[in-house]
Amino acid sequence: MMKEHQHCLASIRSHYPQFSETEKKIADYILENPTQIIHSTINSLAEDLGVADSTVFRFCKRIGFKGYQAMKIALASEIVTGLKDIHERVDEGDTPQTIASKVFRSNIKTIEDTLMVVDESRLQEAVDALTGAESIEFFGSGGSGVVALDAYHKLIRTGLRVRATSDSHIQLMTASQMTDTDCAVFISHSGSTKDILQTLEVVKETGAKTICITNFAKSPLSQGVDIPLYTVSEETDYRSEALSSRIAQLTLIDTLYVNIMMKREATGQDALKKMRKAISLKRI
Repeated sequence: MMKEHQHCLASIRSHYPQFSETEKKIADYILENPTQIIHSTINSLAEDLGVADSTVFRFCKRIGFKGYQAMKIALASEIVTGLKDIHERVDEGDTPQTIASKVFRSNIKTIEDTLMVVDESRLQEAVDALTGAESIEFFGSGGSGVVALDAYHKLIRTGLRVRATSDSHIQLMTASQMTDTDCAVFISHSGSTKDILQTLEVVKETGAKTICITNFAKSPLSQGVDIPLYTVSEETDYRSEALSSRIAQLTLIDTLYVNIMMKREATGQDALKKMRKAISLKRI
């Protein structure tokens, strides 16, 4: 359960796929009208949505708050913090050190926000699926394709059979050869990239387990995979939201890698030693 000093909007996004239709109705309203919510009573919100007060109260409990007032307080704090961040822009007169400070703070915020929406049960499911798979395929396009290659570079150290390619046609060909003993990991900020969704459809036909890392709980990708994992990132005046999400995607990959190594114990350590020995040898 989420602690009440943490973010309301991030919690709603992370829980969204598990909501009922009524809960999604409440969630959509809050996500689209956060400022209006902090000035509304539970009665007025329930009336606007055509639901019972008790339904709104249960929704607040579902996302980790004691009640409606506690949710409003967290939401108000989140909105104020968000406004402060928006105004922290890179100015023409900023020194390299000042710019570095702003970039670092933005990256730190992205990682902290993403940590807030990490679902422990989903994370455990992902680790179990990866360690139990006969082979693992990483799929990504554009910037997310770079993250997929990084994931391949990390997980090859575990001793698991992993692969990744950036070519969309080869991705489709690879996907078609998967089986129900394999696992596919899709990385996409938007969760609506055409190439990735086409590859997902091919993978689903094979019966392979599917995992995604994305920023949007309402995306076709997150709703189409078995195990969705989420990042949280915001756009600034010097970089796009998609670019900002890469740091969170990479951190989630690191999290999966460390969990897998811990679970594989001696087997993982042996694989790591073999890899280190191989790349340290001087070959003619």
